[in-house]
Amino acid sequence: MKGKMNGDSEEITIISHGVKVEGKVSSNGSIRLDGTIQGDINCQGNVTIGESGEVFGKVNGQSITIGGKVEGIINAKEKLMLEAKANLKGDVFTKILVIEAGARFDGKSNMGESRATTSVSPETSKP
Repeated sequence: MKGKMNGDSEEITIISHGVKVEGKVSSNGSIRLDGTIQGDINCQGNVTIGESGEVFGKVNGQSITIGGKVEGIINAKEKLMLEAKANLKGDVFTKILVIEAGARFDGKSNMGESRATTSVSPETSKP
């Protein structure tokens, strides 16, 4: 189901509570998840995982907000926010990491460049 909010042209895909998806999910807009995804999420926009949402796989997006359960690698190009009832098991790659009191996070965090845009190049030393 897709909708537009406040006349904004950005599309938001909503996966409602009780819906289970097995496989990869891709979107050029944003995604709101209140159901379950067993597979990877690849999103050009923002990803919001509600309190009843569950993901078992990789999550890629611009800004990612987690209120539910995620088991997998998170790659947020800008920001990752773990809300109070979030439960994350996996590694994180993001520029900004926000963890509210009560959230659970078990994994490693890397707050450099996001994983998808990181490239290895030799650095030159300056005098």
